[in-house]
Amino acid sequence: MRVSSPTISPDRRARLVVMLKEPRPGRVKTRLGAEMGAVGAAWWYRHQVARLLRSVRDPRWELLLAVGPDSAMQSRVWPANLPRVGQGTGDLGARMARIFRSLPPGPACIIGSDIPGVNRHHISGAFRSLGSHDAVIGPAPDGGYWLIGMKRSSAPSRGLFEGVRWSSAWARTDTEASLGTARIAHVTSLRDVDTAEDLRAL
Repeated sequence: MRVSSPTISPDRRARLVVMLKEPRPGRVKTRLGAEMGAVGAAWWYRHQVARLLRSVRDPRWELLLAVGPDSAMQSRVWPANLPRVGQGTGDLGARMARIFRSLPPGPACIIGSDIPGVNRHHISGAFRSLGSHDAVIGPAPDGGYWLIGMKRSSAPSRGLFEGVRWSSAWARTDTEASLGTARIAHVTSLRDVDTAEDLRAL
């Protein structure tokens, strides 16, 4: 996995990873774009990402961008002072597992970039949960989740995210099953935005 400058610090501090896509019309938020137009969906996503990054920056954790596709890592749309990694290939589970295994030791949380309601309070609560649990999940109302975190006191299981039915009502329960005997905490449920109906609900 390629890492852009500035580099990830090697200490055991907490790390928050935001999964991002390059905001090009027709390549991001395609379900939303089918309803409001590809240009409008890309515009919404680009401004949503900017708002989210402002909302979750905090000196208590290191903020890291996981960019897709890898060819977009050097795009000027990303803040220049934040380290970036390429997501690589595979489904969402393969890409998240790769991120968890590539980071230096220490607690880490991964979130999506299309959750308008997330803020520092939510992230802080997730990291606090890892004090007494092996993993933490932030549920979403559709059966998925907006956050997954791991204490990472040991290497993640090779079965992590295997058999998960992504983009379905079983994504969260399948993910929890792939965590085996890990002690899992749950934090606040938040809604992501995939459709115009999601935007109206928010």
